[in-house]
Amino acid sequence: MAEQFDAVDIIRTKRDKAELTDAQIDWVIDAYTRGVVADEQMSALAMAIFLNGMNRREIARWTDAMIRSGERLDFGKLPRRTADKHSTGGVGDKITLPLAPLVAAFDVAVPQLSGRGLGHTGGTLDKLESIPGWRANLSNEEIEHQLGAGSGAVICAAGTGLAPADKKLYALRDITGTVDCVPLIASSIMSKKIAEGTDALVLDVKVGSGAFMKSIDMARELASTMVDLGTDAGVKTIALLTDMSVPLGLTVGNALEVRESMEVLAGGGPADIVELTVALAREMLTAAGKPDADPEQALRDGRAMDVWRAMIREQGGDPDAPLPTARHTLDVVAESDGILQDMDALKVGVASWRLGAGRARKEDPVQAGAGIEIFTKPGENVRKGQKLLTLHTDDEDRFSRALESLEGTLTVSQEPVVERASVVLDRIAR
Repeated sequence: MAEQFDAVDIIRTKRDKAELTDAQIDWVIDAYTRGVVADEQMSALAMAIFLNGMNRREIARWTDAMIRSGERLDFGKLPRRTADKHSTGGVGDKITLPLAPLVAAFDVAVPQLSGRGLGHTGGTLDKLESIPGWRANLSNEEIEHQLGAGSGAVICAAGTGLAPADKKLYALRDITGTVDCVPLIASSIMSKKIAEGTDALVLDVKVGSGAFMKSIDMARELASTMVDLGTDAGVKTIALLTDMSVPLGLTVGNALEVRESMEVLAGGGPADIVELTVALAREMLTAAGKPDADPEQALRDGRAMDVWRAMIREQGGDPDAPLPTARHTLDVVAESDGILQDMDALKVGVASWRLGAGRARKEDPVQAGAGIEIFTKPGENVRKGQKLLTLHTDDEDRFSRALESLEGTLTVSQEPVVERASVVLDRIAR
């Protein structure tokens, strides 16, 4: 059967800064999924898009074509509305863990299809797999049962049937320098989230050194594009821009972050984690038709913890089992008296990755107990010799490279530091 278009003509069109037609977009996504368009041809098209952009119509059609490359989940038969959250990734970002059970405590189903870490950003599934017995891979039937008759919350891996074109294209973008492109990032995220079938979606778009979006203008552009895509697809979509210049919370690493998440669910935990968890929960609950719900009360009275324990058990985990710990630790201390000036999120994330908490390739294993504990945040007074961080790893040889990653941050001086007013920087909605 003759193909409708030629890949080279489509590449030329975008190379020459012209718009792709709906038919061209539909064909190229389908043909790439089928293997008719070669990787090198899609690489050239992705670079042309990276350099010349897409307009709102093109991005929407590209997203829709990727959705149509696979299956769509339908939670319409559930006895409760659904709401989901997506984070663009950061350092110490364990918000999904307390957030999903917190929202589900108000009879809103949370189908949180999550991913694994790559590079300096941690993966939600890697964190949860540090819980003995917990499993990430569920069938569609198991997901629907857990959301309906079960705890109401599920955190699991996205099935291979959701937006397979995106999975194939993302792997290509990762090796061709075309990851940080707003049209391609937005369509990648939203194709999976729309195919997931949720009623409402709240986006946590990170800004700062530890995020993919380094400037607030870039983050606002990405957030606005994704909100437009969700709204056009009939999904109530809101975005919060949140600070990722400093790690979130006081832990970075898989089991360490699970422990901290359970502290939040028990009514404690670091102030920034609690603030962001509650802010996102309020947005999700409002979008699901429950604007008067009080998520802070649900953390205090134990309802969110009850849902967490049920959710972990439903996925084979033991919520009471001891979490893994690393075999070796090393303290990083202040070299002088003064005020801690900075704690660069990217540098801390890379250090945690080098300790074994992350992976360089998707097939690499991770250490459940590896990571970093944080004892002091910027703006706090310290004394010479005071502990700032503790590094955790199973392999002592990793300490030297982790320490190299921290060079240039953790500086101490007598200069006062302006504290951020809130981790939430902006809100975008339609």
